[in-house]
Amino acid sequence: MNMNEMKTFIRLPAVMAAVGLRRTAIYQAIKAGTFPAAIRIGPQAVAWDSGAIAQWQAERIAQSAVKSAQKDQK
Repeated sequence: MNMNEMKTFIRLPAVMAAVGLRRTAIYQAIKAGTFPAAIRIGPQAVAWDSGAIAQWQAERIAQSAVKSAQKDQK
C-alpha cells in the first residue's frame, strides 16, 4: 500500500450499520481478536478503517459460503 493513499475512517454508528452488530458485540469481538480494533483519532474519539471492516465482511461471507457448501455435501 502506498503511504500517500488516503484511508477512510468510519465511526461506531456506521460500523454497527455496516456489520449488523451492536456496540457490545463489536467490543467483545475486538477483545476476542475476531474484529478489527478501533483507531484512536482524537483524545475522545475512535474510528475504524473502512478497508479493515470491508475485509472482515469479506471473510465472514467466505466462511458462510464454505459452511453452506459443506452443509450441501451432507
